[in-house]
Amino acid sequence: MELLVDVPRLVDIVAVVVFVRKSAGRSGATKVQLAERRDGRNVILEHVGTARSEAELAVLVAEAHRRMRPGQDALDLGVEGAPPPTRSGVITSKRSALLWRVLTDAYARLGFDVVDDPAFAQLVLARVVEPTSKADSLRVLAELGVSHVSLRTMFRTLKRAGAGGYRDQVADACFSQACTSGDVSLCLYDVTTLYFETDDEDALRKVGHSKERRVDPQVLVGLLVDRHGFPLEIGCFEGNTAEKLTILPVVKAFQERHALADLVVVADAGMLSAANLKDLDEAQLRFIVGSRTTKAPIDPASHFRWHGDAFTDGQIIDTITPRVASKAARAVNDPAKKAEPVWNPTEHKLSWRAVWAYSTKRAVRDARTLTLQENRAKAVIAGEKAARTPRFVKTSHDTKTLDEASLARARALVGLKGYVTNIPADLMTATEVIGAYHDLWHVEASFRMAKSDLRARPMFHHTRESIEAHLTIVFAALAVSRYLQAVTGLSIKKIIRTLRPLQEITVRIAGHDHTAADPLTPAARAILNDLAAHPE
Repeated sequence: MELLVDVPRLVDIVAVVVFVRKSAGRSGATKVQLAERRDGRNVILEHVGTARSEAELAVLVAEAHRRMRPGQDALDLGVEGAPPPTRSGVITSKRSALLWRVLTDAYARLGFDVVDDPAFAQLVLARVVEPTSKADSLRVLAELGVSHVSLRTMFRTLKRAGAGGYRDQVADACFSQACTSGDVSLCLYDVTTLYFETDDEDALRKVGHSKERRVDPQVLVGLLVDRHGFPLEIGCFEGNTAEKLTILPVVKAFQERHALADLVVVADAGMLSAANLKDLDEAQLRFIVGSRTTKAPIDPASHFRWHGDAFTDGQIIDTITPRVASKAARAVNDPAKKAEPVWNPTEHKLSWRAVWAYSTKRAVRDARTLTLQENRAKAVIAGEKAARTPRFVKTSHDTKTLDEASLARARALVGLKGYVTNIPADLMTATEVIGAYHDLWHVEASFRMAKSDLRARPMFHHTRESIEAHLTIVFAALAVSRYLQAVTGLSIKKIIRTLRPLQEITVRIAGHDHTAADPLTPAARAILNDLAAHPE
């Protein structure tokens, strides 16, 4: 059974009428049909389509008008509530209004609207939706139905970003958000490289050690995040800068910006250098840094002497490690004593605290890697493989032999992972030190997001000013993305895929605009509910 819908969507003409009929069943579907009046009754000529949402219905009504035979005059059949007769309806606009509202709300919740620049906000949010060039961002905004500024204004925004202190304002807002949602007493730091599509170096863009093994000019980017991966500070360095030289400038800038006295910084082994740790300690910063495995025979020497190389899964050795390679520093940890020394900053001025943990799962993985390296070494020695000298190959008088001592030492250390810190055991247990270090995957996840989801690379900018502005935009977009992911539990890609198709459509009929919107899907409603449950 079909019922004539009692809404202003019935348009009649002399021979052909557009019927909007709603099925009596539970489906809620609405049929749009063209019919001809014959002998006092309606004869269906064509079924235009079936709508299951307001937006679909508006589109089908407009399509029905388009299909009408031209030249027919309209006839008002006197249906109560019907609009004035018209020949056709025109879709005047389509907008991803729901998605844009969610993004702009997140931008405002983070306090980024303190940057009084609509063009900057549009560049940030367009990058969240679809990472592309500054020029192509206009296309993204147009597809979303957003009224955007001109391309010239977009490029002027890059110049304003530095002079206007946009990075400082965004960083301050990020710090406030991190303090509100958690704490910033422990931060994670890592470095990545961003390359350029150019062959020419300059004062900033230099060829250096690339994580992608590229030979293009690049810059180093240091990122400081909270323990959940929310960005707090970003720094840009010349492409040939050593990674270990980047941590102190970024961390100190963050510390000074927010007047922080007590801060724990976690970083991987790439940041481990005697000068680095000394500088961090003198800056009143506490650190947890991954230790290199080559330190393992020295730090737990007492364990190896008294217990051999036997370990149990999850076993922890809390000991000390020399700050510098000197006899006096090594003498502090005496293998003749069975008990491991308890690190004290006043007593052990030549050492740092070192925590070593054993994992059976890591041991299996390390043993597999060592076997592959051993086989590769044997193949090179046998002349079966011509390659650069791999690990465990010893060359003497043009003769290659297997370095069995190094291999045996490496096998004795499989499964061990070390952590160096200047935090005493009475302030942080060994388990807490290890747990803090394991949070480093959050900063790695943020870098992956910046590089892929937000596509920070490659960069086509030429001046330091525009490169820094680009990183500020990526930094703000990363914050918006991480915030939405934290609140909803969904990836930013999933959020965009869920909300972007939900359109708000405006149809002009007889000079009057009518707005229709897609109904919320269960997934979209869940996102909105999550956001509503986190008003701050």
